[in-house]
Amino acid sequence: MEKVELKFLRITYSHTHAGAYALILSEVQGDRRLPIIIGGVEAQAIAIQIENIRPARPLTHDLFKNFSDQFGIHLTEVVINDLVEGIFHAKLVLEQEGKTVEVDARSSDAIALAMRFNCPIYTFEFILAAAGLKMEEGEMETESAATEEDAPPAKKNIRTASPEELRQLLHDAIESEDYEGASKLRDELKRREGTN
Repeated sequence: MEKVELKFLRITYSHTHAGAYALILSEVQGDRRLPIIIGGVEAQAIAIQIENIRPARPLTHDLFKNFSDQFGIHLTEVVINDLVEGIFHAKLVLEQEGKTVEVDARSSDAIALAMRFNCPIYTFEFILAAAGLKMEEGEMETESAATEEDAPPAKKNIRTASPEELRQLLHDAIESEDYEGASKLRDELKRREGTN
């Protein structure tokens, strides 16, 4: 399977999961984004690295990086390799003295480590096809994180909305960076297209 390279884009507050965050990854060569729901602790571990904050004592991901450096272990890439019942799975591809090993990991931990090792993040086309969201032409890329005041587009009962209304709601959700809402709308559109 051919891998698709991703880059970290931002972390936003989750509009549908209380106390959770959406980690947004973007295709390096393309216009799709992959939203992954993560917890507050995981979001903090990634944000600390992105903001270049150095805690007084090493956090778990920093400890792993320090340990790896001491023993000559290199994280060569992170691969988001599966999507099972809405949960993303990942693997770490590690190299030591010419030997390569793959280690199963939570996607949030894998990305937090990729940030520390400055290694590439990949996924597969089937995952992007299932969970990726396509950006509209001309949509502005912004690197800033959303604030709690950012509101998702007006909610409507997606089961009773017409296909045209669903497409408009999908467009509005992407415009307001409500990727979780957009994902639900996309799934509903796909469900209807599959039954027609």
